[in-house]
Amino acid sequence: MHAGKERAQPTMNLINAPKIDSHLHVFDPLKFPYSPGTFYAPSGSEIGTPDQFLKVMDCHNVKHALLVGPNSGYGEDNSCLLDTIARNPDKFKGIAVVDNNTSLEKLHQLQQQGIIGVAFNVALHGIAQYTKTSALLEKLTTLDMYLQIQVQHDQLTELLPLLTTSKVKVLVDHCGRPDPKAGLNQQGFRDLLRLADSGRVFVKISGQYKISQAPYPYPDMTPYIKELFNAFTLDGCVWASDWPFLRAPARLDYAPLLKLIEHFLPSVSEQHKLLWQTPARLFGFATGERPAT
Repeated sequence: MHAGKERAQPTMNLINAPKIDSHLHVFDPLKFPYSPGTFYAPSGSEIGTPDQFLKVMDCHNVKHALLVGPNSGYGEDNSCLLDTIARNPDKFKGIAVVDNNTSLEKLHQLQQQGIIGVAFNVALHGIAQYTKTSALLEKLTTLDMYLQIQVQHDQLTELLPLLTTSKVKVLVDHCGRPDPKAGLNQQGFRDLLRLADSGRVFVKISGQYKISQAPYPYPDMTPYIKELFNAFTLDGCVWASDWPFLRAPARLDYAPLLKLIEHFLPSVSEQHKLLWQTPARLFGFATGERPAT
């Protein structure tokens, strides 16, 4: 480098822009063995340890992340999740998997350990497991915690009586997992869009590989994601990787999933809101940014 010549600054792009990943899992079966009788035990390249994800964070400038307790491997055992948060409290918060009869005291203990909500995996367990959970939702509301739900196709419609009679804050996983073959007017997706008016329901733009009938870049998901942005706006949407991509039908990598954002949001300011400002506000991550006035 010639004397006096300034070092070129890296161009701001989706890789080196600061970001928050709003949905991923960690698996460390050597330190935290899987629960006996688990319905699915991630193995090989599906195993993603906390240390491995910390390296992913460094490479992609992910400053914070919302860890989600997986039903695969651990079920209601949140030990790996809680240990990861405890060792990196400035980076991580979590969504736990709990019994439907969990007490307010236990939920408060989890909250003090960095847990901001609990997960309902309706797509896996079915509607019946969650229909009688109004008492749990009331406890979550009392503690200002989230209910995170993963539904598919029209399951959300069956949950509406539970959700609309509660005041709980709701995170909807993976775009609501619509059926791409059923079109934009399928009942579950229309009901999801209507929930945007509640002001307490938010959507994760993620999991396209779980839903799409086409290979990357999942073109059949484009109409659904555009509708979600229109209904919920960037104040109600967050981005997530779903790392380490359990049961993916084809190889996935982190950067190509980030690249998809440019297709929907070419504006850097819009990308920043989706990847940083909205998840920081919703999940309580300290970003050091001055609040808008």
